[in-house]
Amino acid sequence: MNGILLLLGCFFLGSIPFSYLAVRVRTGSDLRDLGSGNPGATNALRTAGPSVALLGLMLDIAKGFVPVWFGRTAGLPDELLAGAALACVLGHVFSPFLAFRGGKGVATGFGALSAMNPVAAGLSVVIFFLALLLWRMVSLGSILAVAALPILWPLPERLGYPAAAGRMGWLAAAVVCALVLVRHRGNFRRLRTGTEYRLGGRSG
Repeated sequence: MNGILLLLGCFFLGSIPFSYLAVRVRTGSDLRDLGSGNPGATNALRTAGPSVALLGLMLDIAKGFVPVWFGRTAGLPDELLAGAALACVLGHVFSPFLAFRGGKGVATGFGALSAMNPVAAGLSVVIFFLALLLWRMVSLGSILAVAALPILWPLPERLGYPAAAGRMGWLAAAVVCALVLVRHRGNFRRLRTGTEYRLGGRSG
């Protein structure tokens, strides 16, 4: 019962749409009616500016990181720790506050997984910024960084820094990766047609 309550609490925390709320408070607008319509930090950046987007981004990361980090320090079993990470991301993606149509899960997934494996998560951030530097596409950087996470996951253990939750942690990373990639299916279409959004311009 305690485990179920924990997962429900993580889902509820993950479902709080911080980027949406930041735009709503700052501009009075519904983020779903602006830009791409996605209630995430990237769309907040395009439509409300960097300060609003940064606030939403940090809070979206924190709502994944904080509960998983506390669970790790409390010594939760691997299954519950991995489940907490997944629950946070599922709450973000299927937020009941947004009629179960939330964001794409990148920031919250990063926060949750970095609490279990900061080395692999840190390397994925390097991949993200390299892709952003080369192509100026947040979506492409996110796709590449997330896709790399399950591959990078075992690396810290070989360096003497084992990740939390063992194989269950890797499984959680793989599920988060699959979910985020599915949520980017519209971006995949725009990447194929050369119409994806770039920083500093609408499309490629």
